[in-house]
Amino acid sequence: MSAGEKAKARTEQVVGKAVRKAAHAMGQETTAAKGAALEARGKARATKEGAKDGFRH
Repeated sequence: MSAGEKAKARTEQVVGKAVRKAAHAMGQETTAAKGAALEARGKARATKEGAKDGFRH
């Protein structure tokens, strides 16, 4: 996994979590769900890329 891919995955996780928490605090459940989806996508990307690294070595 390149440094850029790691950074993108981590950014999605952090931004998704921030959006989810802020939207939930303001009572905007639809936006909170979108933030949770973004966070999950970042986690999946990190897991997928991490698995690729394991097979390369």
